[in-house]
Amino acid sequence: MSKKKKLSKKTRIELIDVLRQRYLTSSRIDKSRILDEFTKMSGYHRKHGIRLMKMCAEASSVTRHIGRRVYGEAVKEALIVAWESADRICGKRLRSILPDLTDAMERHEHINLEKNVRQLLLTISASTIDRILAPIKRTATPQKKR
Repeated sequence: MSKKKKLSKKTRIELIDVLRQRYLTSSRIDKSRILDEFTKMSGYHRKHGIRLMKMCAEASSVTRHIGRRVYGEAVKEALIVAWESADRICGKRLRSILPDLTDAMERHEHINLEKNVRQLLLTISASTIDRILAPIKRTATPQKKR
């Protein structure tokens, strides 16, 4: 038995767009043949093929939703300072010590945060911390062991 080659995502989208035009204007018998042809080529289940063929073209095109940025550059910079002072710990641990760490750093005048930046810094989630710090972690030089 030989393995079927998988189609690339771009090829599958093109195939669906071409077959959808034929499918929508065909009779019931022709639709069945088109679905048979599609399932053989794509490896999808028949019911999934039906859903894809009935879907409108605009819905099938992949558009990435870009949300608004909540945390600006000031929060990012304060987060980097806190991360460095906490010995580059992970986001989960940094999130749990962030309130105490921020208080201590402000008390000892290591940072001076505006009220809104401080509030955002204290409400940030661990996964967002990891997401913001990911580019810095990739470029950061490893710390020397003590």
